[in-house]
Amino acid sequence: MHVAIIGGGIGGLTTALSLHAAGIGCDVYESAPEIRPLGVGINLLPHAVRELTELGLANALAGTAIETESLIYANRFGQEIWREARGTGAGYRWPQFSIHRGALQMILLDAVRSRIGAARVHTGAQAVRVGASSVAFHSGKIVETDVIVAADGIHSAIRAQFYPREGPPKWNRRVLWRGVTEGLPFLGGRTMVMAGYENQKFVCYPISREAETRGRSLINWVAELSIAGVKGWRREDWNRPGSLRDFLPNFANWHFGWLDVPAVIRGASHIYEYPMVDRDPVGRWTFDRVTLLGDAAHPMYPIGSNGASQAILDARILAHALATSRSTDAGLALYEESRRPGTGRLVLANRANGPEQVMQTVHERAPNGFTDISDVMSRDELESVAGRYKQIAGFDRDALNARESLSVR
Repeated sequence: MHVAIIGGGIGGLTTALSLHAAGIGCDVYESAPEIRPLGVGINLLPHAVRELTELGLANALAGTAIETESLIYANRFGQEIWREARGTGAGYRWPQFSIHRGALQMILLDAVRSRIGAARVHTGAQAVRVGASSVAFHSGKIVETDVIVAADGIHSAIRAQFYPREGPPKWNRRVLWRGVTEGLPFLGGRTMVMAGYENQKFVCYPISREAETRGRSLINWVAELSIAGVKGWRREDWNRPGSLRDFLPNFANWHFGWLDVPAVIRGASHIYEYPMVDRDPVGRWTFDRVTLLGDAAHPMYPIGSNGASQAILDARILAHALATSRSTDAGLALYEESRRPGTGRLVLANRANGPEQVMQTVHERAPNGFTDISDVMSRDELESVAGRYKQIAGFDRDALNARESLSVR
């Protein structure tokens, strides 16, 4: 069996490593002329870190990422709503890592090149259409293969081939502005913070081990606003430059004592904007020997730190299913059965605000702040929201710790 992977992002590269580890040959086809370390920070939750660890990448990740120790939800005044331990501190067998997206992609790319061969990564290869066992590229080149994995993102040309009437992604009238700022560590230097409520939110966490060794913190941050009354926004592009005037005035008074939000925002050398978009879950991913993966299959709002993690899980489960099933078709069917329903539920959960719903609930009940959070929302209610989301997203601690490995032995 040989697999053609369309897309050289996190999902595509993890698929290549997973297939190789399972004894299946593959090639990666990336439309960009060069794979570069672009973007800002992301979180890798324990279920994704487990899979990357089993691919032999734990040391590389730990060498550059921050092992996130805690997560705090706060209101727009910086008052703490909920705090929980994360990663190994919460009893998981694997950590949670906060890392620069570009650094993660380079770790994956280096591993693919060293294990599978640099010649197996083809750049400047824009796939435009697939057949049952072939990929046609913009250059006119056609590649014959056994299985095709479309990991070509939210604007997937392959998904559009099978869903030609779907149209553009769905925008929820909110925009994210993202940046990276070097500054002083806050809340111990390994804490992830989510502050605000549904229509105005600030998220930040440190992402650099190197900065930590210097006593500093490389802070990845996201400022989110509802853009009321605006019918459209610029096309989705994680690397589109943003402007301070579009959002900074809304955060001018967000001084928490332990964090100066406007100072963090102003300290970034580059700012990027991205409209919060997703797509409706679809009833089918696999068409003959072609299947969807990652954002091509289940693009979701960046809530709950799950986008990249879910793509990594897709890759590992697909490789395991193809390697252990009685036939290729059975393997593809098992992959879709294992992944499509759950990721569909997660897309919808993120539309409903995921675990961040606690911030909205507190804002509605106590818009001017509170003296004691227990007067606003009980601990049982807070724990219920957090626990339910972990089950939907697949990182319930006990279930993850007990689950059998996806490595093919």
